[in-house]
Amino acid sequence: MTDQADLAIDWARLARTRAELGHGFVRIFGYFREDGAKAVATIEQAVRAGAAVPLVLPAHKLKAEAREFGAMALAEVAEHIELVARDCVEWRIEPKALVEHVHGLRALFEASVAVLD
Repeated sequence: MTDQADLAIDWARLARTRAELGHGFVRIFGYFREDGAKAVATIEQAVRAGAAVPLVLPAHKLKAEAREFGAMALAEVAEHIELVARDCVEWRIEPKALVEHVHGLRALFEASVAVLD
């Protein structure tokens, strides 16, 4: 399990998002939980397949949603995956450099969701 200090939760950002969404917060957070799990699975599958193109969109979406809920460590990892994947697409190379980052992504996502929940 990831140490809570490693999650870099921006509690002020989470509070702003909660205030802005009001009663819809629980529903939207549920979407983040579901969509994030799908994004992580897609990212893992793409890295196993050595395919960069299918990494870009789920990593971008995970980054944006994680930032919205203040999960800054998760957002940073997703952003790194997105940027490296974009470079891999541009240079037409396999995303081998992402294996280490993707390896810990699921645990980071699950830990972040657990703390935010």
